[in-house]
Amino acid sequence: MIDHSTNPFVAVIPARYASTRLPAKPLVDIGGLPMIVRVARQAAASGASEVIVAVDDQRIADVLAAHDVAWTMTRVDHTSGSDRVMEVVDRRGWSDETVVVNVQGDEPLIPPRVIDQVAQMLFDRPSAGVATLCEPIAELDQVFDPNIVKVVRAANGRALYFSRAPIPWARDAFANSRTGATSTALWWRHIGIYGYRVATLARFCALPPASLERTESLEQLRLLYNDIDIFVEPASAEVPGGIDTLTDLERVRKRFN
Repeated sequence: MIDHSTNPFVAVIPARYASTRLPAKPLVDIGGLPMIVRVARQAAASGASEVIVAVDDQRIADVLAAHDVAWTMTRVDHTSGSDRVMEVVDRRGWSDETVVVNVQGDEPLIPPRVIDQVAQMLFDRPSAGVATLCEPIAELDQVFDPNIVKVVRAANGRALYFSRAPIPWARDAFANSRTGATSTALWWRHIGIYGYRVATLARFCALPPASLERTESLEQLRLLYNDIDIFVEPASAEVPGGIDTLTDLERVRKRFN
């Protein structure tokens, strides 16, 4: 684990009770514990100086309190996890330079070391405001899966674009079929964990949704559209996918069993 005693950061986990595909998702049982408690424990095992779950329902708050997990009640009408994190920032009065890691509330297997990694990326780049991670795509079918977000990076790690489409497009390999490519080395899956400096997060949340963001349903495109750099590194540990569906839930439960 990275020593963050000289570079402290905080972790905030947005948790929304309502979910179209998986109702009451934060409270689903995984190996005897509610999912949101498992996420919080993974974050607590990182170098974060403080871990707070941003909730919108007293039922989540009660479960967290029973497991000694810190929480803050936030509005129910937030349209994104980033807005929910920003409400916690405002309530706590954190300075513009504070580094906040937004940990997804549906990632009970998130390795603590990647939470540290995202924070460290900002400490290593004093001028950067946003950091996130990626990992290689292993199967060609995933390149064409719109639920797997792809990212293209510049040589210095700056994100050029995120898309649900198969970017980059292998023109010759895909000319006649999707199976034309012999390697997946060109493609990277975006991992939905973000590190922000508070000043950049505040600017992001104050901006209106961008046309690209609406088209792809990817809020990070609001940052690129407004010329805010996002730096992306390969994750230092494998990051299993989050839980969006019952199929995902059963996959994760099997790992615990």
